[in-house]
Amino acid sequence: MSNIKANNSKGGEPEIDLKQLAEQYAYYWRWFVYSVVFFVSIAVFYLWYTIPQYKTEAKILLVSEDKAGGELSGLAELSSLTSGSVTPAFVADQIDILKSRRLARKVVERNGLVVSYFLKQGIKQHEVLADESPVRLTFLGNVDKSKSLAYSMKLENEGDITLTDLEDGQEINDVKFGQQIKTKIGVIVLNQNIRKMSGVKVVQIYVSPLEAKVDEVRNSLLITPNNEKQSYIVNFSVTNPLREKAAIIINSLINVYNEDVTEDKSKVTKATSTFINKRLSLIGEDLSKADRKVEDFKTTNRLIDVESETEMNLKNLTEIDRQVLDAQTQLKLATYLSESIMENDGLQLLPTNVGFQDVSIEKSLTEYNRLVLEREDLLKNSTERNPVVQSLTENIQEYRKNLNSSLSNYKSALELSLSVVQGKKNEIQGRISSVPSQELGFRDISRQQQIVESIYLFLLQKREENEIKATATPDILKIIDSATSSDKPVAPRKSVILLLALILGSILPIAALYLKFLFDNKIHSRRDIEGVFAAPILGEVPSSKDPIVHDNDRSSLAEAFRILRTNISFMLGAKRNSAIIFVTSTTSGEGKSFVSTNLARILSMSGKRVLLVGADIRSPKVLDYLGLSHLQHTNVGITQYLINPDMDIDNIIIKKPAQYQFDVIYSGYVAPNPAELLMNGHFDDVLQYGKEHYDYVLVDTAPVSLVTDTLLIAHNADLTVYVARANYLDKRLLNVPKELFEEGKLKNMAVVLNDVDFAKGYGYGYGYGYGYGDMGNQSLRKRLRKLFKRKQEL
Repeated sequence: MSNIKANNSKGGEPEIDLKQLAEQYAYYWRWFVYSVVFFVSIAVFYLWYTIPQYKTEAKILLVSEDKAGGELSGLAELSSLTSGSVTPAFVADQIDILKSRRLARKVVERNGLVVSYFLKQGIKQHEVLADESPVRLTFLGNVDKSKSLAYSMKLENEGDITLTDLEDGQEINDVKFGQQIKTKIGVIVLNQNIRKMSGVKVVQIYVSPLEAKVDEVRNSLLITPNNEKQSYIVNFSVTNPLREKAAIIINSLINVYNEDVTEDKSKVTKATSTFINKRLSLIGEDLSKADRKVEDFKTTNRLIDVESETEMNLKNLTEIDRQVLDAQTQLKLATYLSESIMENDGLQLLPTNVGFQDVSIEKSLTEYNRLVLEREDLLKNSTERNPVVQSLTENIQEYRKNLNSSLSNYKSALELSLSVVQGKKNEIQGRISSVPSQELGFRDISRQQQIVESIYLFLLQKREENEIKATATPDILKIIDSATSSDKPVAPRKSVILLLALILGSILPIAALYLKFLFDNKIHSRRDIEGVFAAPILGEVPSSKDPIVHDNDRSSLAEAFRILRTNISFMLGAKRNSAIIFVTSTTSGEGKSFVSTNLARILSMSGKRVLLVGADIRSPKVLDYLGLSHLQHTNVGITQYLINPDMDIDNIIIKKPAQYQFDVIYSGYVAPNPAELLMNGHFDDVLQYGKEHYDYVLVDTAPVSLVTDTLLIAHNADLTVYVARANYLDKRLLNVPKELFEEGKLKNMAVVLNDVDFAKGYGYGYGYGYGYGDMGNQSLRKRLRKLFKRKQEL
């Protein structure tokens, strides 16, 4: 296993043992299991409870009138391409119309979408169409479209209905199908659909405010242009749990849009037809008058045919007459249109495509009619006081003024042109001096007849074109794909949600453990000590429920103390046959008495003479650990000897109590002045006696950070075993043993790390197979069972 070193600006930091880190996290494997199970359970419940959403799509091709506009439309497309535009302006405008509230309102009203039906199954409910619902709601008379209604209908056994108002909780009992029910929005009737009533007991009916439902439909619709440049294709999509309802919304919107545009075109066509018919009636009268004039002139002057000699002279005059005819025709059309505008109150449709050579006038007429149609649509759902209607009215009046001005300017230009052509005509007529006055008069009358006849024929042609256009109007759109729903739901996505649940279930314990380890200030392994000061580490004592090592003990605790015994021998060197070993700690509760008693036990097992001295006269615990607390009532201890040094030291020694093979001197009763007693020098006599009669003298002393007792007698030690308890001692308190070690206040100091939890990934472990009892003769199945049981206990 490779180690990763993290270096800082001061040099190298302690290595990060990835294996140990993995073992620390693996110890809390239950956290990961519980977390994953919890999040997966939530995900499964969510997937079960959430109604799946399906995506419904459609595609249409818009047909623009400008697409067949010849060179101008081609130039427009070229301009759009060079400017980098992706969506044609026509498509963008039509998409805005498709998204309008006006069309959405028509869709809602036409399909009755304000009423929704839900069938309840347990805690889940799903929507059905009105045709699939066991009951259908019908409005009678006028209803308040601004209010909502919510009822839960429960079908009783005898055919009665119990209605519960879901908004205020009130119940209406004994309701019959077909009965009129007064509600806050108006009178309603519930009708039964017998074919769909089988097995249904509860139906929930919701009536939404019209405008709220319009907003809901608009928000659910996604209308986008095609990605390709200059494309006239528009895509529709709706995501809804009820696929049939989504298809109805899309198809109905397409139909409503088609009807809306067709209706606008029909209105313009009708207005044009009315204008042409009115003009034809007037022109017909003028043409009749002109014909009678010709007839009367020929009868009076007895004219039968035009003289052949005048043909050459009048050849040029004919061309001039044609120009005069064109100018007079345009002037008549402008005059007629001006009269139509003057007769119009300013808010009616005007004829278009009547033959004006001025393109700007035709465009002005088209824009004028568009504003009039838009105003008429708004007046269907509002009044003339509406600010938008008033704004449109002002725009129409402004267009009307501009149109009058354009027609006036156009007539002035025509009159000027006509004056110029008339001058040329007079010049040519001057050359024809030999033509008889009767023939000239006939030509005059004939030309007037031709002018009126040409206008009449022109209007007849335009009327026929308008009628053909009205009866053979091409489709304004082509449906490429009608509304089609996906077979698989697009939401919720099961694989993604389950994967997310697994990831969250795994990450959350890691984050929690990371924070736990980050804010954990306790020491856990020898690395925590080695990173602070360089005192030698004698060994690591594992956590154990049994406080004492037993005979022939092969537990991990016993193996740890055997290793500790070996390391102590190396530390003592030449003094190993007769040594005084102090055992101390930073604070109480770190297990110094536990270490000293078990160390005495393990040393005595090797045949050594061992004396265990309880020198912590403030908080004696040695006899408690040995299970010999009853002996303190029958024996004297260190305190009595320090007070009365004339006493024989041998009298305070408890010889091999119970099953133990070592002697004990317990601390005695708690004295009021322990520091002064230790300073009188008589404790040194006890240690000297022990050194002369025993191989090892183990002294259980007081904690060094709380009292000075240990430091007062520290000069007698050959080896000081400093006990630090894992998962207990704050790392900040390591400065205490660091100072004692560096300043040499404790002689030959070495550290023992107590209560190490190897199952949590701290420490190195002991025994290599010996630590969990004797498994040499057991089967693999039994070994694994014991190991698993051991893990559970830890």
